[in-house]
Amino acid sequence: MIRGVHHISLATTDLDRFLGFYRDLLGMTLRATFTLEPGINPALETIVGMRDVAGSAAALNLGNLHMEVFCYTHPEPVAGERRPACDAGIRHICFDVTDISAEHERLKAAGVDFISPPQKLGAGCASCYLYDPDGNIVELQEILPGSSVPPAYGIGG
Repeated sequence: MIRGVHHISLATTDLDRFLGFYRDLLGMTLRATFTLEPGINPALETIVGMRDVAGSAAALNLGNLHMEVFCYTHPEPVAGERRPACDAGIRHICFDVTDISAEHERLKAAGVDFISPPQKLGAGCASCYLYDPDGNIVELQEILPGSSVPPAYGIGG
C-alpha cells in the first residue's frame, strides 16, 4: 500500500549554489552531505540506471518536506533550462508561508527571479511563482483565514 510522499529529489550542476538558495534563502535545514564515488554503491547505480556515478549529494528538510539533491560530476550533467508551467513533468515545488508579501520582498531583494508578485486566488490563498538557480519553478503559498485549501500535512491546523 502506498502511504504518501516521502521526499523529492532534484539534481543540480552546482551544489553550493543550490544550497545557497534552498538552505540560506528558503531556510531548509541541511541534514547530511554525501560523496558519490564510482563503484562504491552498486545498488544506487542500478536504481539510477547509470554506471560509475561520481559527485556529491545532500539531504535537506523543512517542516514536512524532505529533499535530496544530487550533483553528479560523472556522468556529466546537462544544465537545466527554464520551462513554463504548462510543460509536461513535475512543474513546481510549493512552500507554505505565513506572510507571502514579506517573503516576496525578502527574496526579491536577494535577487531571486519571480514570475509574478503574490496574487490572491479565489480559494482563499495567495500565491506566486519564482525560479530557483537551476530553472525549477518554486511556488510560495499563503493559506488565508477561512480558506477552502487544506493545510500542508503536519503544518498548521
